[in-house]
Amino acid sequence: MTPNQPYLLRAFHEWIVDNNLTPYIVVDAHHAGTQVPQEFVQDGQIVLNVSPASTGNLQLGLNDIMFDARFGGVPRNIVVPCPAVLAIYAKENGAGTVFTVEENMGSDEVEEQPETDQKPKKGKPTLTVVK
Repeated sequence: MTPNQPYLLRAFHEWIVDNNLTPYIVVDAHHAGTQVPQEFVQDGQIVLNVSPASTGNLQLGLNDIMFDARFGGVPRNIVVPCPAVLAIYAKENGAGTVFTVEENMGSDEVEEQPETDQKPKKGKPTLTVVK
């Protein structure tokens, strides 16, 4: 299946805007393909206002978020791959979500399972009453 994160980003963005709040995204500024003004990056992250009033040509796509914005009066074209988005929230009250590593993984990526020496238990499952 395709990753669900782009769909969740769009849904949260719409929900925040519909409630007359300001959507912000937290972005991993060093993720491959991310194009953000590096002079505003702190600790490898940048927080971007993605409200309709602050962005031009906002596109919440399946692979990238793209928009035009001004930083210090200088127009910039911003490109953020969806996996680089760490969170989306409303500025006014913090409502939103943080994305986990699993949600950021692509459909062709597989999370490695730790190796164990234990063999799977066989037999019927049992229930125990705990008092």
